[in-house]
Amino acid sequence: MQQDNFPDIDTKTASGARMYDYMLGGTDNYAVDRIAADQVEDMLPGTKAMARNNRRFMERVVRYLAGECGIRQFIDNGSGLPTQYNVHQIAQGIAPGSRVIYVDNDPVVLRHQKVNALAENDNTAFILADARNVDDILSHPETARLLNFNEPAAALYLSFLHFIPDEDDPWGMVRRMISRLAPGSFLVISHVVSDDVELRQTMTDLARSTTRGNYGRIRKKQEVRAFFDGLELVEPGLVSVATWRPDGLEEEQSQRWIVFGGVGRKPA
Repeated sequence: MQQDNFPDIDTKTASGARMYDYMLGGTDNYAVDRIAADQVEDMLPGTKAMARNNRRFMERVVRYLAGECGIRQFIDNGSGLPTQYNVHQIAQGIAPGSRVIYVDNDPVVLRHQKVNALAENDNTAFILADARNVDDILSHPETARLLNFNEPAAALYLSFLHFIPDEDDPWGMVRRMISRLAPGSFLVISHVVSDDVELRQTMTDLARSTTRGNYGRIRKKQEVRAFFDGLELVEPGLVSVATWRPDGLEEEQSQRWIVFGGVGRKPA
């Protein structure tokens, strides 16, 4: 695909996906993304380490789901830019037939997924879409090609739901996704939270200003727990993701705000 076939890319507004890429040490970002990410790190040292801990949480979760639970199909909502050890690489390293659908609305992500991830095999697809449009995603031709709705799947929302405003009902969005998946499916969420009311407001305001309003808010732990209503939590439950089945590679991070979440199973 030629680059001029891609949607226009806004290089003047910070992107959550590109800021995250920068925090992980990637190069697929612009000056506006680096400035915004550095502003956050200056306010709360250890935030970049928090991003890396979140990425390692994803790696451990996918290994668990593919290796111990036998999950062979994944939907990565708000997937962000591809980097090392993406969902499909981890899952297919355990079970080569695993199918992975990436969903994001950032044209930069589309470009890099097309060039990198999708070139690898036919069991990986990317959908340029807003994750709030669950029905459109699940009726997409690529979803029909890769997803068997009669078999359990894993729906991932990793460090993403805090980008969805309350008025867009992120809880309803997640419920719609899980309701369409087979019993025995899994929900994986990581979400930035803080118990500090003033900090939540300050960081939410900063995020909205740097992304020109493209942000929801930093929430409280109990609000994240609500996403898992009706699901069976996998041990150790909902925790700081750096402590979810840790493997010793975790980094020190800010404790004033954390990435909080876990894994839930749709009852059979």
